[in-house]
Parts: sequence; structure tokens; C-alpha cells
Amino acid sequence: MIEITESPLDHAALTERVRHANAGAVCTFLGTVREMTGERRTVALEYEAYPEMAGKKLAELEAEARRRWPLIEVVLAHRVGRLELGDVSVVVAVCCPHRGDSFEACRWLIDTLKEVVPIWKRENWADGEEEWIHPGLN
Repeated sequence: MIEITESPLDHAALTERVRHANAGAVCTFLGTVREMTGERRTVALEYEAYPEMAGKKLAELEAEARRRWPLIEVVLAHRVGRLELGDVSVVVAVCCPHRGDSFEACRWLIDTLKEVVPIWKRENWADGEEEWIHPGLN
């Protein structure tokens, strides 16, 4: 399942979507809005995407992950819009027969997603400054 949405991500429900009787391992990664980035205090993040293009890239990542690992189910969900501290910005959830594959696939998916999917992040700093972070740089 691939999702790009302005709505809050229900990470528990998304994790449940990947659970399967044939899988002994479920691995979920949650990206959340943190308060400190280095020495700078974040007050909010804003994410923007071109949904059709980002969705196509996410589908390519899912297909490649299915080629590499024995994935039974996969969720790739990213939120766009303004997010406050603690909000979940991205969920990657996978299930596999065994934990090693599950961990590897989940890590590869989030790392590659951050590098290649055209979703842009604007940091809103406590001092009033803003900074756009492009894919591959965050």
C-alpha cells in the first residue's frame, strides 16, 4: 500500500495492515518531527510533494524491495502539509517470514525513500527562519 496524505498517519493501523499469518516478522519505521536538529530548535515542518511523481517513485521502491526480499505485505505512507512536534511524517511497515529480511527491507526502504522520492521538507525554526531540505539531503 502506498499513500501520500495530508491526514495524520495512524501508525498502529498501518502496521496492522501488513500483519499476515505467513509472516513471523513485522518491522515498522516511524519518522517523527523532532524538536532539535543539531543546535537549532524546530517548531514545525512542512512537507510538499508532487503526488503523482512521488507515488510512482514509491511504487518503484516497493517493486524493488519485493524483488530483493520475500515481502508479504508493505506499507509506504508519507504525510504532507504542516506537521507539529511529535507528529508522524512517514511510516514504512513490512512483513516477511523472518526478522532479518524484515529489518533489512525496512531500512533499505526508508533510506532509499529519503534519497529519491520527490518530497520536500521545510524546517520552520524557533528563530523565525525557514529552510527547504530537498530529497537526498535529509
